[in-house]
Amino acid sequence: MIVTMKPEAEAADIELVIERATQYGCRVHRSQGEERVLLGILAAGDRLPSRDVFEALPQVDRVVRVSTPYKLVSREYRAEPSEVRVGSAVFGGRSFPVIAGPCSVESEAQIFETARFLRSLGVPLLRGGAFKPRTSPYEFQGLGEEGLRLMRRAADESGLGMVTEVLSEHDLSLVASFADMLQIGSRNMQNYALLKAAGATRMPILLKRGLSATIQEFLLAAEYIAAQGNSRIVLCERGIRTFDQSTRNTCDLAGAALLKEFSHLPVIVDPSHATGRRSLVIPVSRAAVAVGADGLMVEVHPAPEEALSDGKQSLSLGEFADLQRQLTPYLALRQASFDSADESVDACDGEGKARFVASSV
Repeated sequence: MIVTMKPEAEAADIELVIERATQYGCRVHRSQGEERVLLGILAAGDRLPSRDVFEALPQVDRVVRVSTPYKLVSREYRAEPSEVRVGSAVFGGRSFPVIAGPCSVESEAQIFETARFLRSLGVPLLRGGAFKPRTSPYEFQGLGEEGLRLMRRAADESGLGMVTEVLSEHDLSLVASFADMLQIGSRNMQNYALLKAAGATRMPILLKRGLSATIQEFLLAAEYIAAQGNSRIVLCERGIRTFDQSTRNTCDLAGAALLKEFSHLPVIVDPSHATGRRSLVIPVSRAAVAVGADGLMVEVHPAPEEALSDGKQSLSLGEFADLQRQLTPYLALRQASFDSADESVDACDGEGKARFVASSV
């Protein structure tokens, strides 16, 4: 149930609604809209009180029951798109941040070289795995805490934000002490204990779609995080498992567009995992911009042929620069859609190179 307060509602009016909800054993999630406060009234099962209980209170504008099973992340709860800030990057709205870096942190030289290169192109966020969930127990599992330390140093030196995956509740506090954004990977999308614990940190969360998850299951996973009072969630379409073996996964770009229709949360696309093929990363990235994604997550490695994990889907530094060049016209059109008719579109810096920056194209 969503209680929308009138624009002139004061703190005492809002507290009255919250008090009434708690009397019925409900939890309240508060969200500040552009002009007014929205209060999500949450209760287990069908124990919600009637709308009359809240409609009778002063300064309540309207009360709406949310029909979807995912309440707080739905468009019914919040009509306008949400923005999630991570350092200088802002997901949602006009900006188009790119998260880039190697699949795994392998060495000091590798992660520092990558971070410096990405910063030279204006990329705001560095990715890399310190704890790696691998299909085989005999494959490289990451450097653990040492990988976190190397990545943090590389990010700080280059002025980048740090995004890395957390695999379990056991590692959560350690990873959170280094990262600027916590990634929950596809294998953990339905690890509900981890989702709740990560949500309780109130840190920005990058939530990847599960290998076989439906759109509704994906949004319900996000709801677990939001129910902890944390709406700083970015959804990531990274491909789903289908019958076709030509690509690593099947990139569901229609699903990415549908997520933006169903939810107010920002949605980005990971073309590296979605395809598993280096040759497909750039075309799928172009398509992601075209369908309205709010950003990308791309695997980049100084020497992909020597990578300890996911080398076949990682771009070299030169190939990533080519990705940037090829996205220029797509990002210009995207920016134009946000601009008024009399505003000019400037998608390039002074050297004529598109830049992945948080505040502009």
